[in-house]
Amino acid sequence: MIQEKQAWIMNGFLGILIIALLVAGTVFSIFQQQFVLGGICLIVAITLGSGITLIQPNQSVVVIFLGKYMGTIRQEGIVVTVPFSVRRTISLRVRNFNSNRLKVNDVNGNPIEIAAVIVFKVIDAAKAVFDVDRYEQFVEIQSETAIRAVATKYPYDTFENVELTLRGNAEEVSNELTTELQERLRVAGVEVIEARLTHLAYSTEIAQAMLQRQQASAIIAARKKIVEGAVGMVQDAIEQLEHDGLVELDDERKAAMTNNLLVAIVSDHGAQPVINTGSLYQ
Repeated sequence: MIQEKQAWIMNGFLGILIIALLVAGTVFSIFQQQFVLGGICLIVAITLGSGITLIQPNQSVVVIFLGKYMGTIRQEGIVVTVPFSVRRTISLRVRNFNSNRLKVNDVNGNPIEIAAVIVFKVIDAAKAVFDVDRYEQFVEIQSETAIRAVATKYPYDTFENVELTLRGNAEEVSNELTTELQERLRVAGVEVIEARLTHLAYSTEIAQAMLQRQQASAIIAARKKIVEGAVGMVQDAIEQLEHDGLVELDDERKAAMTNNLLVAIVSDHGAQPVINTGSLYQ
C-alpha cells in the first residue's frame, strides 16, 4: 500500500521570476545571435513552466511522473513541482453522502426500509488515488454494504427493552455504523466523521400488519403494568384494614374483596358502586 509523502516543490513566485528571467535571456541571446544559449534558456523556461501548479485551500495534488508516485502537495497557493508530471487534484473538504432507501431484513427477518447520511473527508490523497478505483464510488458502495450489515444485527423494535433496537437506540446504532464504515473505508484514505440514520420504517407490504402487532404489544405491556399495580394496591388495602383493626376478614371475604377491588381498578370503565345497607336478619 502506498503511503502519502511530500512532493518536491518550489515557491511559485520564485519559479515565475526565474521563468521570466529565462525568457528575457532567450530574447537577449537571439538578438546577440547566440542561438544555442537562447535555446537552452527557452527549454529550461518551458520545463519549469510545465511544473506550475495552483492549489486551493483544503485541496491536495497528487504528483505522478512517468507512472511513478512522486508525492503529494498540500500547501495552498502557487508552487512549481516536478516538470511534465501528471497532477490529480483531490478535495480534502468534508462531504455528505445520502444513501438510497435500502430494503433489508432485521434480525427477526422482518423486511424494513433504511437509509443513512455519511459525513466523511479524505485524509490520505495517495490512498484515495492509488489504493482504490474511484474512491467516491467506493465510499458509496461500502456505505450501503455497512448499512445492510448493521441493520441485520438488530430488531426494528421491541417492547421488552432487553436488547438494542434500530428505532429505540439510534445513538448506539449510529456509533456502530460509524465504526463499521471506518474499518471499510480506511483502505481508501477516508475518515468517517459521522453516520446517522435518516429513514427507518417497515417495508410497505408488512407495514399495516406490523402496526397492528405494535399496537397489540403495547396494549399487552400496558395491561401487564396495570395488573401489577392493581395487585399491589389490593394487597396494601387489605393489610391496612387488618392492621388498623377496622374489619376482620376470613379467607372467603378476602377473596371477595380482592375480586371486587381488582375489577374496579383494572376495568376500562368506571365501576358502579353498590351500597350494602345490611341484611334483614342482622
